[in-house]
Amino acid sequence: MKTLIKNIGTLAGILPAGVLKLEGEQMNDVASISNAYLMIEDGLISAFGTMEECPGDSPGDGPYGYPGDCSKGHPDGCSTDTTGDNSRYEVIDAEGGIVMPCFCDSHTHLVYAGCRDGEFRDKIAGLSYEEIAARGGGILNSADLLHETSEDELYRQSMERINEIASKGTGAVEIKSGYGLRTGDELKMLRVIRRIKETSPLTVKATFLGAHAVGREYVGRQDEYVRLVCEEMIPAVAAQGLADYVDVFCDKGFFTVEQTAAILKRAAEFGLVPKIHANELEISGGVQVGVEHDALSVDHLEQTADAEIEVLKGSRTMPTMLPGCSFFLGIPYGRAKQFIAAGLPVALASDYNPGTSPSGDMRFIMALGCIRMRLTPEQSFNACTINSAYAMGVSGTLGSITEGKKANLIITKPLPSLAFIPYSHQTPFIRKVIIP
Repeated sequence: MKTLIKNIGTLAGILPAGVLKLEGEQMNDVASISNAYLMIEDGLISAFGTMEECPGDSPGDGPYGYPGDCSKGHPDGCSTDTTGDNSRYEVIDAEGGIVMPCFCDSHTHLVYAGCRDGEFRDKIAGLSYEEIAARGGGILNSADLLHETSEDELYRQSMERINEIASKGTGAVEIKSGYGLRTGDELKMLRVIRRIKETSPLTVKATFLGAHAVGREYVGRQDEYVRLVCEEMIPAVAAQGLADYVDVFCDKGFFTVEQTAAILKRAAEFGLVPKIHANELEISGGVQVGVEHDALSVDHLEQTADAEIEVLKGSRTMPTMLPGCSFFLGIPYGRAKQFIAAGLPVALASDYNPGTSPSGDMRFIMALGCIRMRLTPEQSFNACTINSAYAMGVSGTLGSITEGKKANLIITKPLPSLAFIPYSHQTPFIRKVIIP
C-alpha cells in the first residue's frame, strides 16, 4: 500500500537518518518544509519534499510514479488501480494542515484496574503523596484492586486507554508493571502489556517495575521484598520474555540506592536495561545509580541539583521529566531549561497512572513544558517526539520525519503555527492520526 499526503502547510520534525536524540542547543530548532508532500510505502516514510517536487497528476508522470490528485475526485483521497509496481495508492489532501510525527510517550503506568478518585479528595484536603502512601494508600490500593481483576478485564480497561491516547496523537508508548507487587500479579500485568503489543497498532515497550513499592505482605520487611524481586520475579519475567526494561522507584520512602543497585545488577544478568524512577520526592541518588548502570533514562527529576546535571553529561542516559505529575500533585517542575542550557537532552512523558497523573494527553504535556517549564514550543516538541522516542529505545524508527522511519503521523487542521498546539492547548487540532 502506497500513500501520498499532499498540500501539507508545514511538514515539521524533519531529521537526517541516524540522529537519535537532540541535546542542548539542538533542541531549539524544528526543521520543516512549507507547502510540502510526503510519501508512505509499506508503512514507512519513503520520500518528502515541496509540492513543486510532488509527483504529477497522472500515473507515472511524477518522479516516483504516483499521481498527484485523485482521478475520481474523492475529497479525502482514494485507492486506484494503476499498472506496474504502483498498483494501488491512496491520496490524502492535508488541506494546509501541519504533518508531524506522532508523540512518543516513554513513561506510563496505563495498565491498571479501576481508578483512585477517592484519593483525589484526600489530595484536595491537603494530604501529600507521601502521607497517602504512608497510610497504606496509593500504589498499594491499585495493587489490591488489580489482584481482584481478571486478566481479560484488565486488558479491556487498558485498551480503552490505549485507544484514547492514540486518538490524541500518541503513536508509541512504554508501559510499566508495578501494580502487582506479587509475582503472579506482576506477570499478569506484563502479559496484558504483551497482548496490547500484539493487538494495538501502537509501538509498545514493556517495563518490569516490581520494585514500585513494597507489597502489603512485606511491609516492614523491605530487604525480603527486594530478594523476592531479585530471586523470583526477575527470573520469571525473563523466562517468559515479558519485559524490555527494568525500573525501580529509587526515592524517599521507597527503595534505597543500595537496593536499587542490587535489583539492577540482577536484572542485567537477564539482559534487562534500566529505566529509573528518580528524584520525584527528594534528591535520592537515583540519577547517579541510573547512570552508573547505564540506564536508558532516569525519570521524574522534580528534585535535582547541579550534581545531577554533571553526572548526566557524557552519558547515554536520557533525563525524562513528567510535568503531568507536577501539575496534578502541585510539586516542583523539573529544571528542563537548566538541563538544556548545560548541553543535555530532555524528554517529556505523561506518567499516565491512576494516582499522580491520570492523563495520557501528550499535547497537554507539550503545553505544560511551555507554560510551566518555560520551554520554547520547539524544545517541548522535540522533548515529546524524538527525545521521548530515544527514552524508550525507538528513535531509530520513530519520533521524526525521516526517510525509512515508520509513518506514525499526525495531520492537523490548518493552524497558524506549530506554537499554536501548546498555546491553545484545549482547542481540537487533529484532523487525522496515521499509525500503520
